[in-house]
Amino acid sequence: MVTSVAPRVESLSSSGIQSIPKEYIRPQEELTSIGNVFEEEKKDEGPQVPTIDLKDIESEDEVVRERCREELKKAAMEWGVMHLVNHGISDDLINRVKVAGETFFNLPMEEKEKYANDQASGKIAGYGSKLANNASGQLEWEDYFFHLIFPEDKRDMTIWPKTPSDYVPATCEYSVKLRSLATKILSVLSLGLGLEEGRLEKEVGGMEELLLQKKINYYPKCPQPELALGVEAHTDVSALTFILHNMVPGLQLFYEGKWVTAKCVPNSIIMHIGDTIEILSNGKYKSILHRGLVNKEKVRISWAVFCEPPKEKIILKPLPETVSETEPPLFPPRTFSQHIQHKLFRKTQEALLSK
Repeated sequence: MVTSVAPRVESLSSSGIQSIPKEYIRPQEELTSIGNVFEEEKKDEGPQVPTIDLKDIESEDEVVRERCREELKKAAMEWGVMHLVNHGISDDLINRVKVAGETFFNLPMEEKEKYANDQASGKIAGYGSKLANNASGQLEWEDYFFHLIFPEDKRDMTIWPKTPSDYVPATCEYSVKLRSLATKILSVLSLGLGLEEGRLEKEVGGMEELLLQKKINYYPKCPQPELALGVEAHTDVSALTFILHNMVPGLQLFYEGKWVTAKCVPNSIIMHIGDTIEILSNGKYKSILHRGLVNKEKVRISWAVFCEPPKEKIILKPLPETVSETEPPLFPPRTFSQHIQHKLFRKTQEALLSK
């Protein structure tokens, strides 16, 4: 039996089509806000995504250390997204991760298809394209490769790309470094809520249970970028998300009622606060709505790592210390998987209502 898969967006892009299939065209109300991403990135007026320099995050000097932590906390509360620089992960390692991902996506299609996932049967790890999972039947202009990279004992190495040969070593090394960066960030966010340092880390599963899921997003050139999105507007369900990209702009954040295009900051890692931390902090830290634009001229690639709590073992709800008579809980208790289901259901309802 052959399972039907959405055509790979890369195949559509390279087929020479001048107009995109209707499933990729966004609804009318969205189209008015989609501009040329290169023009958008050049704009200097208006709010800009904050850049946080982490070099002093563990400084011996208390004043210097606190200033750095305060800036991080402020960005998490006001934006929920930031460029991290001096994050402690070497340029060389980051470059290896990028080269490995680009090399995989440059393989012939039949090679990549050997790693194809099977979303219909719930097997989402591997090489894939978005299937229409919402009532509007919309598709996104991207292909991707998705798999769990940490903890080590939960990895399924059978689906990791064999080519290029550095894919496995680079990804393994990166996952360890990123996991320790996540601990540092969670410590600062904990202290920012007046909690003990290790509290948020514990609440999202700790070293044994917090899962790092890597998704390489591949956004091919699009003949009609003003009609499509690489990824539609959403908030991340994760605790934290860390993103690298190939310096082609595309990320937009919905801030103070407008779409703001993130600049490309060299050697930075973009970090999002996800729904999980927003819920635990009772909304003090923000999980920002964001989306990805595509363009005609350049392929965009991003490497996202989602730090996710275990699906069933933890009940996500505002921590007691973040709730008071004047600040009642903003979120009902749910497991992580119930939270995901709730978001999917709500999205489907909204799509049905807008028809």
